[in-house]
Amino acid sequence: MKTYELIDKPGLESLAIVERPVPVPGPHRVVVRMRAASLNYRDLVVAQGRYGGKNSVGLTPLSDGAGEVTAIGDGVTRVKPGDRVAGIFMQTYLAGGLTAEKSASALGGAISGVLSEYVEFDEDGVVRIPEHLSYEEAATLPCAAVTAWNALVAEGGVKPGDTVLLQGTGGVSIFSLQFAKVTGARVIITSSSDEKLERARQLGADETINYKTNPKWEQAAWDLSGKRGVDIVIETGGSGTLNKSLRAVRPGGRISLMGTLSGTGGEVTTAYILQKHIRLQGIYVGSRDLFEDMNRAISQHQIRPVIDRVFDFGQARDAYAYLESGAHFGKVVISI
Repeated sequence: MKTYELIDKPGLESLAIVERPVPVPGPHRVVVRMRAASLNYRDLVVAQGRYGGKNSVGLTPLSDGAGEVTAIGDGVTRVKPGDRVAGIFMQTYLAGGLTAEKSASALGGAISGVLSEYVEFDEDGVVRIPEHLSYEEAATLPCAAVTAWNALVAEGGVKPGDTVLLQGTGGVSIFSLQFAKVTGARVIITSSSDEKLERARQLGADETINYKTNPKWEQAAWDLSGKRGVDIVIETGGSGTLNKSLRAVRPGGRISLMGTLSGTGGEVTTAYILQKHIRLQGIYVGSRDLFEDMNRAISQHQIRPVIDRVFDFGQARDAYAYLESGAHFGKVVISI
């Protein structure tokens, strides 16, 4: 089979296709013929050797993919050959709270990932995908969608009438927009592109802010909330935007932090957190239980992930470069 590996020093130039034997499933293991995979910002960091100081040489990249079960080992009961499945982001994170041991099972970073024609999983590490989704659409779910669902629904407790502030138009933000709208929330979204903001409006965004032409976007969001402050901020920027989010959120509101696009370190105005009684929480994807809850909601509401571009398997480097350019709206996918 053909599989991608990071074969040399960190950097996209070391991403190469190699030949490996098709895996044979052991007890309680399954083999999946992968049909599609999708990219997250984390995948760029891994390829560049900047992911937690871990050496990525020899790693098969990407955490998110979907395909068809082709073989099962002894004792497998969760799935059968022919089932359409996706791998869960952390292979041992099935339920409950996050632990260091669960985090150490994250595909495409802590362990090898899914950018391969065939991948072997533990049977507990896959979920069936919604029937109305293509493999390309389902491949976008394991990281970005579960993160958005966790931030808004599982931890955020979003409810009808809440105002949600989203940063940018990448995968997490667009899934957050879709989930927020089916819960009856009001959505404010930011971008540096008027074209992307118009597309966001077509998906249901109620208010838009161009942060390039309006650099005081936090004040604009405050004003658009009726000078009350937004209820929830989906914080994908990190240190460069967190202080603005602290100013935009209402007293007693929540900031769900799951991105570091603008940096991983910097000064934070902790007085805002104290004086406004703000709940600031990190969100690191979520469990298999959350994934399956989310899939039921996606099926019920017939939600379709937003895919910007689909690249062929041999164009993986081009897909990474496109993601890095920031030109995408929604998800970037690789067909396998």
